[in-house]
Amino acid sequence: MAHEFVLVDTPSEGVSRITLNRPDSRNALNNQIRGEIFSQLEANDLDNSVRVTIIRGAGQAFCAGYDLKGNNNEDRPFHTAGGDGSWARHVVEGAFRMWDMAKPIIAQVHGYCLAGGTELATACDLVYVAEDAKVGYPVVRSMSPPDNQFFPWIVGMRQAMEMMLTGDAISGTQAAEYGFANRAYPLEQLEDEVLKIAEKIAKVPPDIEQMNKRAVHRQMELMGLRSAVRQGTEIQALAFHTKSTRAHFKELAAGLTDALSKRDGKFGDYRTTDKTAGKED
Repeated sequence: MAHEFVLVDTPSEGVSRITLNRPDSRNALNNQIRGEIFSQLEANDLDNSVRVTIIRGAGQAFCAGYDLKGNNNEDRPFHTAGGDGSWARHVVEGAFRMWDMAKPIIAQVHGYCLAGGTELATACDLVYVAEDAKVGYPVVRSMSPPDNQFFPWIVGMRQAMEMMLTGDAISGTQAAEYGFANRAYPLEQLEDEVLKIAEKIAKVPPDIEQMNKRAVHRQMELMGLRSAVRQGTEIQALAFHTKSTRAHFKELAAGLTDALSKRDGKFGDYRTTDKTAGKED
């Protein structure tokens, strides 16, 4: 299967590894790379030789968000009904595509994991992070709550509220403490440790792992996760009609870098302290 923006290898028997390969933009997600991720995950789910998939990022980051230079209404990897909230519903439908796949998916997170990058990570079944990773959703400062309202479910109400009201990032160590990630490791150990976990999973018969994965998800669904996350897309759509968000859209149209620097400048973080920042959320 030929891809332009993802690399695929087999680091161990039964383990497929997808590497997001847009390092110059810190692996910002446009619809082409999203399509390549989904197509490879679907191929892995049908491949009897694959038992577990790892998703990681090339270069300095796992994924710094959605690519704001692109048009997210064009060339989507699958159809989502139009109208208000279409993009948020599309993101959520993609997350649940991963949720509903038979085989486990692991996120290997280092560097920036922001906005759409956090949504990609939380759609995975397991998340392992570098201790110095930066996990956050800065978009809440100027545009809207997340497309995918997973934060309260993953990190709890108080931690989610602080992240949503400030847009601050948490470290990889904090991400593990909060429950966003399973564990945090020193960066130089992360890849080996993730591969050890994947190799353990690959030893369990895939028909059993499918039931194990589904059992956990069904419990979360019975507590209302699937309905609640879908409901969150309506709040995100309403946010796009606020005065402040409409003003931010005008700033983005006038100059992406300036608009995002203005957003984060008063906080003194993200791109205002990182001169290698790409065009992402």
